[in-house]
Amino acid sequence: MAIKTIDHLVPHKSTVPASKGQQIELFVREHDGTPPGPPAGRKAVLMLHGRSVPVLAGFDLQHSTYGWGVTLAKAGYDVFMMDLQGSGKSTRPRMEDPCNVNPALHTSLLIPPLSGQRTPSYPFQLNNSQSDWDELDAVVEYIRTERNVPQVAFIGWSAAAFQMGPYAIDNPDKVASLFLVAPMFPPAGRTSPPPTLPAPGFPTHVFTKQGFADGWKTQVHCASQRAPDIVDAVWKALMDVDPIGRSWGKIQPSGQPLGLSRFRNALWWGWNTEAAAQDGVLGGSVPVLIAYGEYDTTANATPDSGDPLLTFSVPALYDAITGPHRLLVKMACAGHQVVWEGQHKNLHNLSKHWLKHTKVDGKTQGLFDMAEDGTISPMP
Repeated sequence: MAIKTIDHLVPHKSTVPASKGQQIELFVREHDGTPPGPPAGRKAVLMLHGRSVPVLAGFDLQHSTYGWGVTLAKAGYDVFMMDLQGSGKSTRPRMEDPCNVNPALHTSLLIPPLSGQRTPSYPFQLNNSQSDWDELDAVVEYIRTERNVPQVAFIGWSAAAFQMGPYAIDNPDKVASLFLVAPMFPPAGRTSPPPTLPAPGFPTHVFTKQGFADGWKTQVHCASQRAPDIVDAVWKALMDVDPIGRSWGKIQPSGQPLGLSRFRNALWWGWNTEAAAQDGVLGGSVPVLIAYGEYDTTANATPDSGDPLLTFSVPALYDAITGPHRLLVKMACAGHQVVWEGQHKNLHNLSKHWLKHTKVDGKTQGLFDMAEDGTISPMP
């Protein structure tokens, strides 16, 4: 069956402080694999990116077999992938000015067009939890209206947990299920926003290709974990959706800049042990599956500073969920970038099985290990 691909620009009145009240556009790519038939048979899935990787690089990578969204569409789902404001192809307020990049960044990375001391022209963080939830709701409502579906199944990677987890708790009637990959979860995270928004800071982070590759390498411990060409493929996808970022960075001998990948500096709250347990929604009316790599030190990190806002634990999220319909799958030979690693096909298959049955190995609760060949067994 042919897959129908449509790029949508969902209109939304911004609640991001830097663009509050402005009509902005949220980029959404759809891969529709729903078989012909009555609308009641349509099953919609919404995929959301993490902190630093937009959806087209994360879920729709046009390289080998890494395109997760297409895989789900081929299984008969209507798959939507969205970028939040400030990421990917969605509106990027206050991010064009290189002065707004993290002032701690070494100035040589921004040549051209900038060197020397920098002061952000917008000295605040960009997004926050409320603006993210508002944008997620705008896209959910768009899907429900345009495709005539009562609920949408959620798939989120990494920091998408900050948006999808609390949203599902507050809107269980709109969310069919929750599949979180390498979710960021601070057990003692902020409960509520700071007294004043926007919070002081800067709106834009950036990273280099070398920094990206080196950071990933620290979590690679198996020979088959990362393909030799995958860093180049991911970096190309990141540059393809960021025409400004790819014009920054050191000049190569070819005369072209190396490029920098930009991502929003956000402030989040409402996602911690207390929130995950709220009203028994997660694991209750919203079934939850959590998958993560055994070498993921990003979503399982205890910083030397002891800052509770930066102390993350995937198992702690499983423990915090009070509903009985909750599953945890630890994937062998995988890290935080599991969507681009050797386990990616098994991850795709796990999500297809979950969307169809909301079970793992016939069970709706428990902890499991996934071997490199995809075999699933209960944790010892």
